[in-house]
Amino acid sequence: MKKQLLLLLCLIVTATGFSQKKSELFEQIDDLETQLGDVQQQLLEAKRNISSTNAKAEALETENVGLRDANATLLKNLSSFSELSKKNSENVNKTLAALERKEKQLSNISDMIASSDSTSIVLLTRIKQTMGENANANVSEGAVILSMSLSKLFGSDTGLELTDEGKTWVAQVSKVLLASPGLTAQVEGLNITGEFGITYDQATVIAKDMVTTHGIPLEKVAISVKDGNFKEGISLSLQPDYKGFYDKAKSDLKSMQ
Repeated sequence: MKKQLLLLLCLIVTATGFSQKKSELFEQIDDLETQLGDVQQQLLEAKRNISSTNAKAEALETENVGLRDANATLLKNLSSFSELSKKNSENVNKTLAALERKEKQLSNISDMIASSDSTSIVLLTRIKQTMGENANANVSEGAVILSMSLSKLFGSDTGLELTDEGKTWVAQVSKVLLASPGLTAQVEGLNITGEFGITYDQATVIAKDMVTTHGIPLEKVAISVKDGNFKEGISLSLQPDYKGFYDKAKSDLKSMQ
């Protein structure tokens, strides 16, 4: 009987101890589950943070690539702009140089024209000094025109021999021409009857006397006749050497190109 009671008592103690351990075990399990839940929450949070960080990193990488591309494009554009600016600067310099040459050409031509105009004024003064204040001289298109009637030059409308007055007139004109080496003389006969042959011969007599008697270079004297339109006589035009003028202008323009 005692043995049985002792065995029962041991069983009861054992069961009680086992029940207590089981309860403690359940409590530990609950604690572990709670901790596990916390760890899982932390893990999820960490995964979300990692995912967010990766997304930001990818965005930054994409942005960085875009910035690199934009920077490369900017550098390329700056290089192109610099090259274009250099070319434009060269073109501007070339244009300015060309304009400067043109300006110099125009200035030279203007000086030559001004010189021609001033020559007419000087020539008029020289004519008055040589031939007197009553010299029949006029300026037309840059040339100084001297006129004389056929009767004074040849004694008649058809004469071919110079009178003394005619010789004096030719001598005075030749003196003015010799003092102005840049001028040429155009001896023009004016006729109102249509008989240009005799008028040409009269102009030739004057030109010949200028060349043979007074030493005017042959290339400085030209002869022509035309209808005088109710006027007849000899018109002697002292004018700049236009051929030489244009040859010089052409040469200057060519040398500056």
